[in-house]
Amino acid sequence: MATHNFSIEFFPPKTPEGAEKLRATRARLSELQPKYFSVTFGAGGTTQQGTLDTVREILAAGEQAAPHLSCVGGSRASIRAVLGEFQAAGVNRIVALRGDLPSGYGASGEFRYASELVEFIRAETGDHFHIEVAAYPEVHPQARSPQDDLQAFARKVQAGADAAITQYFYNADAYFQFVEQAQKIGINVPIVAGIMPITNYTQLMRFSDMCGAEIPRWVRLKLASFGDDSASIKAFGLDVVTSLCERLLEGGAPGLHFYSMNQAAPTTALWQRLVK
Repeated sequence: MATHNFSIEFFPPKTPEGAEKLRATRARLSELQPKYFSVTFGAGGTTQQGTLDTVREILAAGEQAAPHLSCVGGSRASIRAVLGEFQAAGVNRIVALRGDLPSGYGASGEFRYASELVEFIRAETGDHFHIEVAAYPEVHPQARSPQDDLQAFARKVQAGADAAITQYFYNADAYFQFVEQAQKIGINVPIVAGIMPITNYTQLMRFSDMCGAEIPRWVRLKLASFGDDSASIKAFGLDVVTSLCERLLEGGAPGLHFYSMNQAAPTTALWQRLVK
């Protein structure tokens, strides 16, 4: 695993208690020596300061940090200012996203697509930042077709992205098919697999409905059958996701990006299984 691009995602805490909890989580997860921690960013700028504060703490602890940068609702001037703050803070890695349109937003600002954001970052800062973008093995929920989605991904890479992180999925074949299709049209950047540990059935169903990630029927039925038995849900989830990660790494995935949900235990348990 050490040779792979292994990273962990946090979201910015909203309260002082959340910040304390995240510090403890990060201390535990840093023992796994991930390549970097990424920190998400609320659409429309809702958590931009929280993102930067969390990133600064991670950098101060001697770890690598990658803030998410969403361009929805942003202007060239506002994005330029954020990039300046990132550079001043010592950030050299960014996850560049379009972001979701918050309710009430009639237009999406000066940037319509993530490819335009990537192009702007490159124009403003040259090669200062290592830029990660999103990829969707099971097709972006708003894409007109799989072909359109693949072309949108290609535009992000052509604009200057260095690598991609996928939306989470539980079907390894979808990932391998996506990578193969990307390579066929000349996309050769690393496509790191996004991994969501399974710890809570209701939460997983809600997230998956929102982002278009498919939960295989047999997994869904099994999870539902456990009812409120959270220990069984976690044990079964750990088996399913460990098996997925093993298949991905054996099949040539360049790395794994864990969506930690600001918890240490699920990612740690997966990691311990994988390094055995």
